[in-house]
Amino acid sequence: MNEERTQFDIEIEVETHYCQKESSPEENRYVFTYQISIHNCGLETLKLLNRHWVITDGNQQVLEVSGEGVVGEQPIIHPGETYEYNSGVVIETPLGSMYGSYEMQSNLGEFYQADIPVFSLMAPGLIH
Repeated sequence: MNEERTQFDIEIEVETHYCQKESSPEENRYVFTYQISIHNCGLETLKLLNRHWVITDGNQQVLEVSGEGVVGEQPIIHPGETYEYNSGVVIETPLGSMYGSYEMQSNLGEFYQADIPVFSLMAPGLIH
């Protein structure tokens, strides 16, 4: 099968990890790290300008976080390249979820929103 590349085509992969040593269940503090891989499968060079996250814990408390770039950077991702970074989040329950988006701009000045699919935050041992 021959897939055509489009102008904007971003694939985002997420890997999560529960940080037991930093967590304190008796204080309702659950710490998770996540690694994001952003693959530029499109034809345009893109700069990641802003991020927006929607974080929901098991009590349905929602926190929205927006800001410039990721981990203090506004990376430029060329066609065929992948940018990876690590970050973390603290929630009050052992189970939660996150999703969001990145605002990107091409070297031609066009804007593109790359959606980050929902992913789970789950401490081990919750499912038997």
